[in-house]
Amino acid sequence: MIWGKVIEVAAVVGLVGAVLFAAYDHGRSTENAMWKARWSARDAADSRDLASAEVAERTKEQARQQSINKVIQDGQKAIDSATADAAAARATADSLRGEVDRVASRAASQAGSHSCTTAASQAASRAVLVLAELFKRADERAGDLASQADESRIRGLNCEAAYQGL
Repeated sequence: MIWGKVIEVAAVVGLVGAVLFAAYDHGRSTENAMWKARWSARDAADSRDLASAEVAERTKEQARQQSINKVIQDGQKAIDSATADAAAARATADSLRGEVDRVASRAASQAGSHSCTTAASQAASRAVLVLAELFKRADERAGDLASQADESRIRGLNCEAAYQGL
């Protein structure tokens, strides 16, 4: 009989222990499911935030690139315009150089008609020819330097504008 009571108490304690363990295991699995759901929600929010941040950064990058492309196009137009202006200036300078050549050759041909001595006339005509040649070379070099300076200035302004666009 005593053993019967002991078995009964042991069965009740075992049953209560089993019920308590089942309640504990249910609570633990419920808590794990809740944390998994929260973790998944956090991961989904992180993924959405990452995707929207990537879209925003790509938009910024495309705007910067479009700005740089516009600066490049505007700069190329300015360089083309400066090149055309330089070509027009070169044509004007060529006609001016041609006029200087005509004046110099006229002065050289008239050197013999002066009442001065022939040697002085030849020296004067040589001086006129040397000065005419010097003028032509100086004008030609000045045109080249002006063209290079214009192009360098335009490229510098383009670089500055591209940097400001960033």
